[in-house]
Amino acid sequence: MSEPVDGAMREVICARLEQISQKEGARILFAVESGSRAWGFHSPDSDYDVRFLYARPVDWHLRLDKRRDVIEYPIDDELDISGWELGKALKLAIGSNAVVAEWLQSPIVYQSDPDAVQVLTSFARAALDRKSVTWHYRALLLRQNGRLAHPDGGIRIKRYFYVLRPALALRWMRLNDAAMPPMNLYGLVDGCALGAEQTEALDRLVVQKKKVGERATAAQSVPVLDQLVASELQLAEAWLKAHSGARSTDQLWNRAHDIHAQLSRQAGR
Repeated sequence: MSEPVDGAMREVICARLEQISQKEGARILFAVESGSRAWGFHSPDSDYDVRFLYARPVDWHLRLDKRRDVIEYPIDDELDISGWELGKALKLAIGSNAVVAEWLQSPIVYQSDPDAVQVLTSFARAALDRKSVTWHYRALLLRQNGRLAHPDGGIRIKRYFYVLRPALALRWMRLNDAAMPPMNLYGLVDGCALGAEQTEALDRLVVQKKKVGERATAAQSVPVLDQLVASELQLAEAWLKAHSGARSTDQLWNRAHDIHAQLSRQAGR
């Protein structure tokens, strides 16, 4: 089975990130792989999904004209690369958006400022609310499950993993009573206390996925894994019904302001 990212492609990605940083006048805080290659179930023809967080100098924020808080480029040679400005990421984290937390945990890192990553990881752990993140993974599971069937019969193997990963995230949060589940499939499995039959079925599916193309199908899903998905969905919905009420985010906003100011000042040096 191939490595998620070979040396030659890593060099291409790192060079592209340096070009973006220079062209945009932005300081990249970290850049990671965010798709199936980082999740642990890539196919030989999987795209490279590179995501990064960046900071702009203070002067950039003082302009009166509207400025975009994302950097995006068209997909080129299977490389999909884009990034979020720090302020956007902090605001989304306060709203318990799980995406930034996943990026911070990617096992495939192309570029990183260790101090910034430590600060942002600590902030994400404090900001994420289990209820909101549970809603996120529940919605993701249901959306992908609705796309699972192939028009010609059977199921899309890629989509099946897109159902299994949020189901495992729900299980991980339930068992660990925490709101920041690991990004990688086997990081999730380590905290999910799966039975031997479930683990073996998942292992076989990962091996199969890594040998076939992104559009590959299977005759049917795996009953023991289907039971896991249904059970975790039911338990998550019961937990959501039992937990209501909003939390105060005042302290999180103050902390976010400080982080944004500090890293923006550093970006101008």
